[in-house]
Amino acid sequence: MPVPANRRYPPISGYELGSVIAGGGFSCVFRATNAELRASAACKVVLITPQTTPQQRKELEKEIKVHSILKNENVLEFLAASVVEENGKTKWIPAYYMLMELAAGGDLFDKIAPEVGIDHDMAQHYFNELVSGLSFVHSQGICHRDLKPENLLLSGAGVLKIADFGLCAVWRHKGQERKLAERCGSLPYVAPELSLPDAYRAEPVDVWGAGVVLFTLLFGSTPWDEPTTHSPEFAAFLSGKILSQDPWNRISGDVRDLLLGLLTVDPSRRLTLQQVRAHPWCNRASQVPQLGPTALAQRLTRGLQMNGDMDLAEPSMQAEDVDMDEDDGGFSMGGAKSQFTQSLMLFSQTQSGMKYTPNLTRFYASISPAQLLTLIAQYLMVLGHHVSEDVHEDKRTSGVSIMLKGKDVRGLVIAGWVEAEEFSRDGLRGSRCVFRRDKGNPLSWRTLWKSVVNCPTVEPHVLKRR
Repeated sequence: MPVPANRRYPPISGYELGSVIAGGGFSCVFRATNAELRASAACKVVLITPQTTPQQRKELEKEIKVHSILKNENVLEFLAASVVEENGKTKWIPAYYMLMELAAGGDLFDKIAPEVGIDHDMAQHYFNELVSGLSFVHSQGICHRDLKPENLLLSGAGVLKIADFGLCAVWRHKGQERKLAERCGSLPYVAPELSLPDAYRAEPVDVWGAGVVLFTLLFGSTPWDEPTTHSPEFAAFLSGKILSQDPWNRISGDVRDLLLGLLTVDPSRRLTLQQVRAHPWCNRASQVPQLGPTALAQRLTRGLQMNGDMDLAEPSMQAEDVDMDEDDGGFSMGGAKSQFTQSLMLFSQTQSGMKYTPNLTRFYASISPAQLLTLIAQYLMVLGHHVSEDVHEDKRTSGVSIMLKGKDVRGLVIAGWVEAEEFSRDGLRGSRCVFRRDKGNPLSWRTLWKSVVNCPTVEPHVLKRR
């Protein structure tokens, strides 16, 4: 993220900003720590530049105002906000600063195998948490309007958190309801009524989004490119033909009934959240809520364990072998260092010890960071992705990074950073490489990461669990 020279980030409510957790460009999420409170948080920073428009300011101020009033276990908690304006004198970086709960478990869908999904009991567990949080949001007269995998996070205890209220809208105020007119959201997840010119009711839009999320939990992919006849899958859904095709033909009974109720094209006939919460599939007996944090993490990542992704993420140790250095950068505070996050192996081995890394899209290689990034960049360009010409260097970690941008199979933008730093252990020297997503579906990002790991020029150098 470009920052003005001779400026630095201010403390926000006593929290000091540290390393980047996610994002890039003009918006980043930083880890933030409060030494006095021994607490961790996340801070979203959106730079104010001469190109920042009044409309963008209005949208950011709405996001802050709305998110700050939403207090629920399944909504990412908003802690504080601050705005630093450019006045020619300030020593701080001009930006909107939003301090939030640290979702130490990272992206929910970072833990799910593409084209596989998770078992029905786990899907039910996280879907019920989504519906619970969404029901609360709607009770406050708010519609999220951007439900998708990248906006569903996990706490340090493995609890689902709805995040990013940048596209939200107030649809009920002082008992008065209104229809919405603005078209927004990502095509695979938006409701079909948004492709029509008429104003639309708010609640059914989020119900549809929850239906697409449930499908993605079950199968590890989205059902279509967009909810119009331009998409062959959606056209087949409208005709009913798709129900006899894979993966739809893998489900039946209550879960199929629920999914079809959520994805009813006519919003007036679509299930309401109250009906969803009363649905038999959502209320069937399950042992998942009683699972301990280690068992929950292992159950969630079962697909990644079976396809070998977890062995790539941490090839040299088992999850229970993880011990933190004395200086863990503040992440032992505030619940980030927990049984759940350690079982997910979110603390990985680096040159300087164990490091909190909320991305499981990482691997280790037996060649230097510079050599590795050269091979990765060459392969990404062969795939048609844009790779930055500039290589960013981090003298503190002897690391290098490049930025990439492209599109996934659904035609949606995926973008982020590929970071590599020196690694040495048990006499072996090489690189630790992390794919840090900025935009796009975490499942698509994982698919790209796996493609790089398995490409002919990189794979021979990848370290695997012995």
